[in-house]
Amino acid sequence: MKFIAPKIVPTHIISGFLGAGKTTLLQHLLTQKPENEVWAVLMNEFGQIGVDQQLITQQQGYAVKELLGGCLCCSSQLPMQIALARLLSESKPDRLFIEPTGLGHPAQLLEQLTEPHWQSSLAMRALVIVVDGSRLHDEDWVKQNLYTDQLKSAQIVVLSHIDCMTIADHQAYAALKQEYDTYVQHWIEVECGKIELSQIDIVQQPVQRKIQPLLKLQQTQAIEPPLEIKQLPYHYLETAQGYTVAGWKLPKRWQFKFFELLDLLCTQQNWVRIKGIFNTDQGWKSFNFNPQQFNYKSAEESIDNRIEIICQSEQDWLVFETQLLNCRLDLTDAQND
Repeated sequence: MKFIAPKIVPTHIISGFLGAGKTTLLQHLLTQKPENEVWAVLMNEFGQIGVDQQLITQQQGYAVKELLGGCLCCSSQLPMQIALARLLSESKPDRLFIEPTGLGHPAQLLEQLTEPHWQSSLAMRALVIVVDGSRLHDEDWVKQNLYTDQLKSAQIVVLSHIDCMTIADHQAYAALKQEYDTYVQHWIEVECGKIELSQIDIVQQPVQRKIQPLLKLQQTQAIEPPLEIKQLPYHYLETAQGYTVAGWKLPKRWQFKFFELLDLLCTQQNWVRIKGIFNTDQGWKSFNFNPQQFNYKSAEESIDNRIEIICQSEQDWLVFETQLLNCRLDLTDAQND
C-alpha cells in the first residue's frame, strides 16, 4: 500500500483592528485561486451572529467556516482546534486563510498554530495586519494597547483606505513606519483591498519569546521560569530580525516616582527604542524615546505599568530591573508582592 504524505497547507493569518478592511482584502485574495485548487477560510466573529461569512464567496472550490463567540486568540483553544481540524479534514484545502476578530491578539494565535501539533499540517505564512490609513490621525485610536500589540506582532502591514488619507494621516504613517521598523519587515499600501497573493506569500519568520517571572524574583527564590506566565508582574525577552526586546508588565496599583524613573530611562545606553507607560506620583505618564528625541507626556490611565527596551547588544537586564523597582513609591509593600 502506497504511503501518502499528509498535505502541509500554506496558512495566512489576516488580522487587524476593527473596520480596518480585513474582509475586503480577503475577498480580493480569494479571487486569485487557481481553478484546480480548494481554498479554505476560517473566520472568527466576537459576537454570536455571523456576518462576514455571508460576504465571502460560497462557490465551488472554497470552504468557509465561521467560529462565533469569544476570540480565536485568547479564549479556550479547544473550539478553534476542533474547527480547524474539521476544516482541514473535510475540505483538504490547498491554501488556508484565517481571519481573527478585530478584537483579537494574533500573536497568541500564531503561537498556537506553530506548536508541534500543527507543524505537519500547516505551513505558516507571514502574519498580516491590516491598518486603516484614514484613521492614523486619530491619536486615541492608534494608541490603544490592543492596536499597538497587533502591530508589534506583524511581519507584514497592509495599509488600507489610502485614497481617504489626509496630510495628517500620511504624516502619522511615516511616524508609524519609523516606530515599528524593528518589528515589521514589509509595508504594503493598497486601494480597495487590491493586493496580490505573491506579496504576502512569505514564510513566517520565527519569533522567540520567553515570558518569565521578574529577574529579581528568580534570583531570590531560585525558581525555574514556568513556560507561561499569566499574572503580573512578569518580564519577557523577544528576539526578531536581529533585535532584542526586553519588556516588563507590572501591576497597575504599583506607583513610581516620576523624576527618578525619568532619570533612569535617560541614563540607559546602547538602545534603539524605549517605550513605556507608568502610574507615577505625577499622574500617568507615557515615554517614547528614540536616539534623536526623548518624549514623555501625560497619559490616560492604562491597564498596567509596562515598558519595552529594544536593543541590538547584550544588556544586564537584572541591573535595569532592580533600578526600575527601586523607583517605586511603595517599596515597603514591594517586599510582600
